[in-house]
Amino acid sequence: MGEKRLARRLKSLLEDDCLVWYDVPLGKKRRYPDFIILHPARGLLFLEVKDWKLDTLKKISKTDVELLTNNGLVRNVHPLEQARQYAYAVLNVLQRDPGLVQSSGKHEGKVMMPYGWGAVLTNITRRQVQEAFPDDERESLLPDHLLMYRDEMKDNADAEQFQEQLWGMFNYQFGGALTLPQVNRVRWHLFPEIRINSTQEELFADDSQKDVELEESLPEVIRIMDIQQEQLARSMGAGHRVIHGVSGSGKTLILCYRCLHLAQAMSKPILVLCFNVTLAAKLRSFMIARGVGDQVQVHHFHDWCGEQLKVYRVEIKKSDKLYFERQVESVIDAVENELIPRARYGALLIDEGHDFEENWLRLIVQMIDPDTDSLLLLYDDAQSLYSTPSGLGFTLSSVGIKAQGRTSILRLNYRNTQEILAFAYNFARQYFDPRRADDDHIPLIEPEAAGARGRVPVIKQFEDFGREVAYALKCVQTWQRNKVPLRDIAVLVVQKWQGERLAKEIAALHIPHTWLADKQRKQAYDSAIEQVTISTIHSSKGLEFPRVMILGIGALNIDDEQKSNSARLLYVGMTRAQEYLLMTTSKNNEFSQALNAAS
Repeated sequence: MGEKRLARRLKSLLEDDCLVWYDVPLGKKRRYPDFIILHPARGLLFLEVKDWKLDTLKKISKTDVELLTNNGLVRNVHPLEQARQYAYAVLNVLQRDPGLVQSSGKHEGKVMMPYGWGAVLTNITRRQVQEAFPDDERESLLPDHLLMYRDEMKDNADAEQFQEQLWGMFNYQFGGALTLPQVNRVRWHLFPEIRINSTQEELFADDSQKDVELEESLPEVIRIMDIQQEQLARSMGAGHRVIHGVSGSGKTLILCYRCLHLAQAMSKPILVLCFNVTLAAKLRSFMIARGVGDQVQVHHFHDWCGEQLKVYRVEIKKSDKLYFERQVESVIDAVENELIPRARYGALLIDEGHDFEENWLRLIVQMIDPDTDSLLLLYDDAQSLYSTPSGLGFTLSSVGIKAQGRTSILRLNYRNTQEILAFAYNFARQYFDPRRADDDHIPLIEPEAAGARGRVPVIKQFEDFGREVAYALKCVQTWQRNKVPLRDIAVLVVQKWQGERLAKEIAALHIPHTWLADKQRKQAYDSAIEQVTISTIHSSKGLEFPRVMILGIGALNIDDEQKSNSARLLYVGMTRAQEYLLMTTSKNNEFSQALNAAS
């Protein structure tokens, strides 16, 4: 195909600081320009590629063409008109961003970068066009400077001439070179799906929702996937893939983006599994909002097991083990005895892979259709709360995950301020066990801060838990008076009885809240509702809030056998906070001393 040939030329002949996107949906209306080229010094260029042959081109005007096809004459939009429409759709958005327009001079209010559009005809030579059209007609319908032809994109094409042909397509040359923050602002506008927002629901907002004024909706700090993340999300091929990312690195964002892509490409259903009930509810709402809720099936792992037993009418095993353990064993036995079929899903995506046990992974890998063999495992050993303290404790290959050579590591944390991340890691690293590993054994990795600067976390010591609760309620009331949205506030507790007490006292103050005390409330959780969220730290995994308070830290088990797990739990809680973190304790012990030392 002509697009692939041009892609190879762009990769080999353009400078390294060029960004090129091929066939990527643009904006909320999901338009698909063939190529978008962003050069910091040259500007923004849109290209349409056509594989037409000259003898099939029967009629042409400035706006459309008539082609002879196997189905007879077909009218298409002129490729230059297509590219022009894409360009102005983008410019209309960029010009509303004060950070991307010229503030003075002759071009005040216009975008600060050059821009242009052109077309590439991959099966026609320039000479053929020159012979077929008189000069004046050709300049009107197929302007020489806006077209590239087959003979100009050969394997041995000269890089300087190739670039000169492209840069000559820029219709407007005013403006100067873009800085890296300005390049990121352009990316933020072009592709909403790569944004890392304070409320990630906006990433997958319904297209039918009306846009608010852009000047009002622009965040103070533009936060988007870095180039590594974007390339990973867009170019992830078939086979088994593992993404090992630190807390707040955008793993779940990549999973959601990947689901949207697979939903377009596959006919079989796509299975998404995670361990946290609240996170499963949040992911499910993403998929429903994007219209792929039927094809992308999101489940808490044990809920999925229960559904298999119900659908295939398999009786649960009887034993002295816990109910959820018997659930899993019953499904495993039923699959082995062919009572539950294998290979039913086109793709399997696993969030929170660090919390999955060996037999769970071995079971669900069998659910992938071998013809597609598509698996994505997301993992962060630092957030492992249910597996062994040193990580999975088994190799990925032993459970059927073939990830050698296809493991990516994301080190940058975008969720937390630099102060919160540094504090959390300084506390937790003395209890973790970092180690080197290959693709088959995933190590603990140190996060790198990419977030904004903010306040240093606060630790408060009280005489008893009652005073901790009283202090937390005063904070909530103060923030409420100061117009802080209640949905921005989460109060996390270590033990359920602490949450019960807090919920009772906050209810007495008539402050809107939700206490994620049971499975039903976790499944119904909606982070957009204007209310304070009360949750155990365990149930907060996968969630994030601008303001987080963690109460009852003194109740954490710091016995030698449980100390590492308790440290991981506290690390998870601390990294839920995006901007403000407050912790309270009513015990003076090793953890309280370590927290004070980390600040």
